[in-house]
Amino acid sequence: MGLSSRFRKKTKPRLPDGVRVYAIGDVHGRADLLQSLLTVIDADLARSAPERAIQVFLGDYVDRGPDSRAVLDLLIERSKSHETVCLKGNHEVFLLEVLKDPARLQEWRHYGGLLTLVSYGITPTMNPSAEQQVELIEGLKRAIPPEHLAFLQQLPSSFTCGDFFFVHAGVKPGIALDRQKDEDLLWIREEFLASEERFGKYIVHGHTPVSAPDIRPNRINIDTGAYATGNLTLLTIQGDSLLAI
Repeated sequence: MGLSSRFRKKTKPRLPDGVRVYAIGDVHGRADLLQSLLTVIDADLARSAPERAIQVFLGDYVDRGPDSRAVLDLLIERSKSHETVCLKGNHEVFLLEVLKDPARLQEWRHYGGLLTLVSYGITPTMNPSAEQQVELIEGLKRAIPPEHLAFLQQLPSSFTCGDFFFVHAGVKPGIALDRQKDEDLLWIREEFLASEERFGKYIVHGHTPVSAPDIRPNRINIDTGAYATGNLTLLTIQGDSLLAI
């Protein structure tokens, strides 16, 4: 899916010469889909060999889907051999908060957190007591490899390259990009989605599921609800050309 000529003529956000960005939307435990897209990227890199390739992942690696642990394994391994930027999503933040406060387990389940527990070999009961909640989270602490915890704790909230600003959820209208608060970068929806403001950079984001990449003059949403639809979107950017598949 390419950008319309109308969009391109009006704005033409660009990457620096020689740079190609591969951006991937919300994975949510779908390690199988992530692996497929990494294979696509590798084939493209082998075929065209850009001067510099940056792979940007827009957050929400865990919860909802079946294999959060494997997703983190893939991302950590990927970062060892490729230039990657793994952004923070609200689900990563919530996982870290649950590890500190087991009482939030019941809230976490509404975000699909029990599937994350299962991916680490922990089987929760349907309605765990307060004592059981503590036991489950203690078990999760023991099961999470140190490299997973370090990965989660070090995720940045945004990434800028050329005329593009990559973020999980979006930005707060009327606030400069360098003054945005994490709460908005990770959680914002309606106020951002309804805005026609030009934010100073072209925003590439996820967080709010759409049936197909949603291309607007000021932003593109590439969260296509992978955990439910089986469609994980890859956006390729080079120069002023955008292609979503």
